[in-house]
Amino acid sequence: MPLEGAKAALASVARRYLELGAEVPRLDAALEDLVRKAAPPEFLAKRGVGTWLAATMLATVGDNRGRPRGEGGFGALCGASPVDASSGKQARHRLNRGGDRQANSALWRIVHTRTTHHDPRTMAYIERRTKEGKTAKEIVRCLKRYVAR
Repeated sequence: MPLEGAKAALASVARRYLELGAEVPRLDAALEDLVRKAAPPEFLAKRGVGTWLAATMLATVGDNRGRPRGEGGFGALCGASPVDASSGKQARHRLNRGGDRQANSALWRIVHTRTTHHDPRTMAYIERRTKEGKTAKEIVRCLKRYVAR
C-alpha cells in the first residue's frame, strides 16, 4: 500500500511539472507583449536590455511613479547614485547599497552584458576612466548611473 501511495504522489507531481512547463512559454509571451506596449522602443533597442530587464525597470518605476523627479532620483531609486564617502581632504564616492535591489541588479546585468560583448562605447568609457585612475568598482558605479539615465 505505501508503494501505491508513493506512485500516485509522484504521478501527480509529474503531471503538475508538465503543466507548469507548458505554462511558462505562454506567460513569457504575455510578458513580452506587455513590455512592448509599456516600455519605450528606444529603451528596448539598447544593448543588454531584454524583456525581463525591461519588466524589472517598469515595475520599479510603476511602484514609485511620483518618487523619481529626475534622472538623479531614478538613479537613487535603483541604488545607482553615488554616495559620498569622503574623509578629510580625500573626495571619493562609493557604491550605493540602498534602493531597489532588483533594479540595481538589472542595471548591473546591462553593464555586464555591454562589457562582455565589448560594446565600443562602453569599452572606450572604461578605458578613459581607467586612465583617470578610477577603480573597477567606481567605473561600474558610473556605468550603472549612465544606464539609469
